Amino acid sequence: MTKLKQVTARKLLAGSAIVGMIGATAACTTNPETGNQRISRAAIGGVAGAVGGYLIGDLVGGRRDRTERIVGAGLGAVAGIAIGTYMDRQQRELEQATAGTDTNVIRDGDNLYLQMPGSVAEFDVDSSTVRPQFRATLDEIAQTLNSYPETYIDIYGHTDSDGSDGYNLDLSNRRAQSVAGYLASRGVNRARMATEGFGESQPIASNATAAGKQQNRRVEIRIVPITQQDVNAAGN
Repeated sequence: MTKLKQVTARKLLAGSAIVGMIGATAACTTNPETGNQRISRAAIGGVAGAVGGYLIGDLVGGRRDRTERIVGAGLGAVAGIAIGTYMDRQQRELEQATAGTDTNVIRDGDNLYLQMPGSVAEFDVDSSTVRPQFRATLDEIAQTLNSYPETYIDIYGHTDSDGSDGYNLDLSNRRAQSVAGYLASRGVNRARMATEGFGESQPIASNATAAGKQQNRRVEIRIVPITQQDVNAAGN
């Protein structure tokens, strides 16, 4: 096993658990307003041990450092008793914003997770350029993110299996950074965003077909509320 695959093995297991949930109809619920399917809270709770490291692990770059940058940018925290309601509203708006696409809006506690396979997050082979077909979805997502500024945003990049581990890791990082740059161009504060690439280590479809490879050339976004506890810890 290469060093890269050793580093990503734990998150690969978690990513596989997410794929399994998405593929199971019984684990999905349908929003009555948008018709969008998403993973049910009960399903997530049932596999919390496997998924926890991926969905609720530490933020990219560390929570304290991220909070210091956010506070420096003049952003604040969500009031403790209002976090659930704040994320509820944001979830509904993201479901509406991505309705009609293949985006999965997953709720895990007070965190949100957007999985956008290659049918949504379109990238050409060996490219990190955001294609025009993807921009309309990102425009809608950016509008919602701008309406809820008291959140951290992690952006994860992925590739298909073509190429070496090292090359794909670099490409996946560039894809995540490209999406972050596009969201920033639509007004999302860069202090809120951090990026990480996982190369080919977390496929959501078979790399044996062209269609599967397209699905794996994707990005995912995790949205986490900034709490007063985070702000207090960053100030100490």
